[in-house]
Amino acid sequence: MRKDLYFKELAIVLGRAGFTPLPQENDSLPVEYDGQRLCRINAQGNVFYRQEDVYSSERENACSKATDAAGTVLEYMSHLERAPALQATGLSEPYQSLAEYNGTVLAGRLTEGGAKFVTWDWDFNHIGLNHGHYYEGNYVDAKRDFAIRSGLMPDERQFTPEQLIEIYQQCSFICFSCSLPPEQEHIIDEIQQRIQELVPDYEERIARGMEPNADSPFEQTME
Repeated sequence: MRKDLYFKELAIVLGRAGFTPLPQENDSLPVEYDGQRLCRINAQGNVFYRQEDVYSSERENACSKATDAAGTVLEYMSHLERAPALQATGLSEPYQSLAEYNGTVLAGRLTEGGAKFVTWDWDFNHIGLNHGHYYEGNYVDAKRDFAIRSGLMPDERQFTPEQLIEIYQQCSFICFSCSLPPEQEHIIDEIQQRIQELVPDYEERIARGMEPNADSPFEQTME
């Protein structure tokens, strides 16, 4: 995989998440958080940091978030490098086929503004694509949507990211408004930590949920 493309995409993803990627140095990408050096990431997605730079729980969480981003970007950039072009009628933009199962396809493409992903259903003749679900820069949600749409993952057994965010916020409300025994506080803390792992961009989702007229990623026809 081309190192320059990986660092370019990773810088875009980290910038969206509130980090400040710095110019590449010594074959790694330095990263700042809240105006201070946090870590550096090499071309294999490994994250290195000094303990004195991760001196609080907030910065530990930030470092963990950067680590998740590095691994996710490495995964989809590796796939995009070797994925074949998606062949379908009516495509207005070139996409690469990342996965296909049971009449559903997961596709992606690189742009100057970062990677974009979409899931589609093939039509009856396997020529055209319908019912696009678009995920700009959100590979994790796109991959999950593909697994559900294709039947690899039973939808009825899964919480959606939106539902998980609601659970997270309700847990915070309970801890704030109620006096709980330590064992219950510990359980709630474990639930919230697990949600943070399942929804790495939970902070951004909570912030977006407070904005009026948030855009939906779903569209019914292919563009």
